[in-house]
Amino acid sequence: MANTFPVRLRSPKGTTTIHVNPNRTIGDLQLLISSATQILPSLQDIKIGYPPTQAMLVPSLPLASLNLKRGDQIIVSTLSAEHSVLSSATKHITASPRDVDGGLPTLGAGGEGASSMERERLAVQDHSGDGLVDHVAVDGQFLVLREVPDDNSCLFSSIALIFEQDMRAAPKLRSVVASAIKGDPDTFSDVFLGRPRDEYITTILKATSWGGAIELSILSDHYQTEISSFDVETGRCDRFGQGKYQNRCFLMYSGIHYDAVSMSPTVSAPADFHQTVFPVEAEGIFAAAGRLAVKRREKGAFTNTTTFDLCCQTCGVRIKGEKDARAHAKETGHAEFGEY
Repeated sequence: MANTFPVRLRSPKGTTTIHVNPNRTIGDLQLLISSATQILPSLQDIKIGYPPTQAMLVPSLPLASLNLKRGDQIIVSTLSAEHSVLSSATKHITASPRDVDGGLPTLGAGGEGASSMERERLAVQDHSGDGLVDHVAVDGQFLVLREVPDDNSCLFSSIALIFEQDMRAAPKLRSVVASAIKGDPDTFSDVFLGRPRDEYITTILKATSWGGAIELSILSDHYQTEISSFDVETGRCDRFGQGKYQNRCFLMYSGIHYDAVSMSPTVSAPADFHQTVFPVEAEGIFAAAGRLAVKRREKGAFTNTTTFDLCCQTCGVRIKGEKDARAHAKETGHAEFGEY
């Protein structure tokens, strides 16, 4: 098959050969693996090579970022329930963005939501009764959603809130990303970025440009902290820096918007009393973040990006959904989009 090469796939169902296309994304590979193994993308634990190395599964990243080669071996198993909030409740695959890189919606995996049994297991223990912000109780405190402005800098504002305690530090974080890309042309090649490096750097420095998987990976390394981003619509958690660091923080992703998450002694406590970084061993807090994602999903606090309206920030054209945005970007080279 043109533009593809074979790799060996080992799973609980046995060993087989699949043909992968290096020009596609990790999300496409996960769908191919799902077809061969019946393990949903949101439940896949993937290791590559020998000795097997854990793969960072960010569906929007290009397949080239995994350094997968002809004849390599892929080992796939099913994630445990503690690492997948929806577990077996995820029923089907839909077109739903997982991340947004430099303004381009990207394809990921989605699901229908939790079954009644799963909802009962993840029921929110909310004893505050004040209804001020979305929150869940954990260890006598509250894990709360920290909303940031919907201004195309939400990813950077959320990370600035977590690590700098000041959303105004967002431009500084754009510079951190730009410097990392500029200083490592081998890792951040044109192929990896999906466009010329200089163009990507110029774009990400603009306040109107969205950030996504690439930016979160860089910022995870910059702060030496795992960044766990929960997708509200599907319950999936993308973990940047997984296994590398002793601490983690949390984001909530609605499909087009990121918000921060922090721990507070009361729901309405001042920001100075909030904790934003936690030990990775604190699995109870990780589970609480998953419950917070469920609570947001039950309120419908997410955007179905197959049908939402976008506006090209470069030429002003109105665009319907992810598919049209991809086509417009390919045709024009424009890569900055905002919600219409």
